[in-house]
Amino acid sequence: MSANPFLDPALVHGDLYRSDSRLADRTHALHRAKISGNDVAETIADLLASRVPLGAAVLDIGCGRGTTTLRLADRLRPRRLVAIDASAALLHATRDRLGHARARRSVVCADFHQLPMPDDVADAAVAAFCLYHSATPELAIAEIARCLHPGGTAVLVTKSLNSYAELDHLVHAAGLDPDAISRSSLYESFHSGNLHTVAATNLTVIDVQHEEHLFHFADATHLARYLITTPKYRITLTGGIPALAAALRQRLSAPPYTTRSTVSYAVAVRP
Repeated sequence: MSANPFLDPALVHGDLYRSDSRLADRTHALHRAKISGNDVAETIADLLASRVPLGAAVLDIGCGRGTTTLRLADRLRPRRLVAIDASAALLHATRDRLGHARARRSVVCADFHQLPMPDDVADAAVAAFCLYHSATPELAIAEIARCLHPGGTAVLVTKSLNSYAELDHLVHAAGLDPDAISRSSLYESFHSGNLHTVAATNLTVIDVQHEEHLFHFADATHLARYLITTPKYRITLTGGIPALAAALRQRLSAPPYTTRSTVSYAVAVRP
């Protein structure tokens, strides 16, 4: 078992994504808190829009609940759009959300280290907020490169090592997890700092962009709704969100609670 939950196969293929509820709750809490930073799915579509030909074939790898997949369908109008994820529950959510997309679309349950796709099948591929689940992300990127046409474009998205670090200090200060500050970043295998280097193992990187996102959690309940979705901490308090919110109110200074994350985008092509 890995000390990092995002690198523990038993968790990644088990409790973390057995249903789509944890990811949905996490995303909802973050979106409510966000006060600056561009929409990630829209940014990905922008980065591809000038590079993807009409009638393109597009892969969304590690598609999650399909937020980016849906944006790609709406914006790029590809002739074929394939959403790929290792979680059947997340793919089910994606399929539902893609119900009225015009592209010929399909969902595929697969590990991104072994994509069940032919060589040279896609004009573009996206891998957003997923490659940090691999201890060997360069192998997943090799698979992405294999599936692209020569000259095809990949957009790879991740976060910085210190994303949400302010919450580590809040959880520690509240006495909820004494090791919160010393735990490894969830993004340690693929992050803003090594994005270019890892992507360049199998692709030609043409651009890397970094953007800071700022979040304000308005009150203790809002923060508790987010904290309960993150696997980083070992919070043993029972009673769910109400109990966690009560502990935060009692032990922390008044809200809002502020945190930051750097989102990084690499645009790369298959040589």
